[in-house]
Amino acid sequence: MLPGMDGKDICRALKSSPLTRSTPILMLTAKSEEVDRVIGFELGADDYVTKPFSPRELVLRVKAILRRKEAPGEGEKIIQAGDLLIDMDRHQVSIKKKLISLTSTEFKLLVELITNRGRVQTRERLLDKVWGYTYEGYARTVDTHIRRLREKLGPLGNLIETIRGVGYRFQEGEE
Repeated sequence: MLPGMDGKDICRALKSSPLTRSTPILMLTAKSEEVDRVIGFELGADDYVTKPFSPRELVLRVKAILRRKEAPGEGEKIIQAGDLLIDMDRHQVSIKKKLISLTSTEFKLLVELITNRGRVQTRERLLDKVWGYTYEGYARTVDTHIRRLREKLGPLGNLIETIRGVGYRFQEGEE
């Protein structure tokens, strides 16, 4: 019932594109019939809320969707950003179809940055996500790995931005 394009069509388009396939979708609609909810979920919606709704419940549902998205094993099998392609199953990274040799830590670091593109990742968060909670080294080890990762990515290494005093961000617009 959206102007210009139906919400079901938007959902279908987002889920059919490899670039937006993993984008969480919550349908917020006046259509409350079972058939409408079933169609929404069949098209790939992660949740379905009907009007009238509680703003507090809506916020909690969004938070739940984001928690599920961050769960291990819930990601995409192929991640692409411009000429950069990450094949999760094969544990391979390529640029313009040329394989790039990365260590396991560099691979995990790149995946963490690219799956959170546009959002700043602190050194501490990267240490937790990539190295694990038991890592007892220095936060500056992240800087060293970022430098090496940028070198291996060549010109595409510039897509990893340094946010002074905070951490790093993979540029959002590269898809």
